[in-house]
Amino acid sequence: MGNRIYNILFHTHTVSGIVISVGLYVIFFAGSFSFFRDEITNWQRGHNVSLADEIPGSVDGYLNDLSKDHNLYGRDVELYHYFNERNISVSLTASKDSLAKEEDKARVFFYVDTEDKSTGDYRGSYHLGEFLYRLHFLDQIPYPYGRYLSGFVAFFFLFAIITGILVHWDKIISNFYTFRPWAKIKTIWTDAHTALGVIGFPFQFVYAVTGAFFLLKGLLILPVVMGFYDGDQNKLFEDLEYNHPEYAFYNERLEGPISIDLLIANVKEEWPDFRVTEAHIFNYGDQNMHAYISGYLGRGTKLNGLGHRIYKVADGSVVEEKVPLTNDSYLDGVKNMMFRLHFGDYGGYGLRVISFVLGLVSCFVILSGIMIWLVARDKKNIPEKRRKFNHQVANIYMAICLSMYPVTALEFIIVKFANHVDMAFMYRTYFPIWLVASLFFIFKKNIAFTNKWTLISGGVLGLMIPIANGVASGNWIWSSIANEQYHMLLVDLLWLFLGLTTLWIAFFKLESKKNEPMPSKA
Repeated sequence: MGNRIYNILFHTHTVSGIVISVGLYVIFFAGSFSFFRDEITNWQRGHNVSLADEIPGSVDGYLNDLSKDHNLYGRDVELYHYFNERNISVSLTASKDSLAKEEDKARVFFYVDTEDKSTGDYRGSYHLGEFLYRLHFLDQIPYPYGRYLSGFVAFFFLFAIITGILVHWDKIISNFYTFRPWAKIKTIWTDAHTALGVIGFPFQFVYAVTGAFFLLKGLLILPVVMGFYDGDQNKLFEDLEYNHPEYAFYNERLEGPISIDLLIANVKEEWPDFRVTEAHIFNYGDQNMHAYISGYLGRGTKLNGLGHRIYKVADGSVVEEKVPLTNDSYLDGVKNMMFRLHFGDYGGYGLRVISFVLGLVSCFVILSGIMIWLVARDKKNIPEKRRKFNHQVANIYMAICLSMYPVTALEFIIVKFANHVDMAFMYRTYFPIWLVASLFFIFKKNIAFTNKWTLISGGVLGLMIPIANGVASGNWIWSSIANEQYHMLLVDLLWLFLGLTTLWIAFFKLESKKNEPMPSKA
């Protein structure tokens, strides 16, 4: 390519990369742990959960329990189990009965523990797995600004990785194999950035595209809504099959017993290997009561096997169905595969572990990009004032990013010994500790020190996490193996691996060189 095009691509890559670097690092670091959101949740709570992603137990039993505390008549009741944990989501709409009490005319949402039947709202049921999952798309920033911000970060990241590949296209094969650990510092950072960037390109491209799609789709569909649907968003959602159908409320009580379990059993009999994730009951207890049974086929049967069936409860007739084995609609394929690609849950633990490692590799690519940017601007022909400013920027970036590792490890220990963990607790502990750690390393003004001691502190704390789990709950690694508590075992082994790896890097691979890329009068 010509020099002009090369320079445009190079500067686009550099500017887009450095502007989004901190946000992108947070997204990838928290996102790497989000692959194991459910395992972290069950590890924190000491729960042993089966590996089947479907509503556990009896739906009729849950409805009977709900009826003790809530008048269900005339309401739409939704039971939903998406994450692999003991809790299921329960949503109750306002009663359509005109004679209903005032408390029955309010919408209700809460979680039900399928083992001990306890209930809790979203804030009260918050946990570390949910916190890291939300952090990976900056959802702690007030809605919708955090999501839009992370969406634009993903969008500009797409620019950065495409321009990066184009810049290195002529030497992409040779750069793939090039790494010179004994060369000067700039060469080390450049080799690592290029080689790992090329290796992780397919992974990063998938997450840039799917992340931007999920978080910016509200803005992307706005012209479609205005141009083709006259501003009516609900019509678009109906075409995209996001909205449930509506059924009129007759205000005539349904006689006889109600059994949703029988309908679910009928669906599973006709559709072998079908996993029911949602049971939505319309007009509960009314003559026009309908039951929407939704789920998917096991990944081994069909990768994109979404399906549902709607029954009219009064006579057991099938009103509508989408047979998962023959459902090959383009719409479902796109919607489902976008989720599957982003969550990496279609290949079992192996794929998630690989995705976790590639996520951390991407974090290193981001950090090496910051260092390349700094070293390239730490030259004698650049004014001292600008060199100091560049170093301050890189120092702040590295302090914020690298301190996430020990802070996250410490939070795993804190939640294990806390009496009660909720949203307020998570916010009061994680963010202030992260702020203090970041400020400490920022004012230290030594990137080499930050790099070394975040690895050492994070490694030591990481090795303490399995010990904390054993002391707090008695779930030592050997007992997790004996009791087949694979969720807890995975989290403990994950931190053992991270702790040992980072300590090995800190003590045996980091050199105390005097040629750290910083101005002499920083």
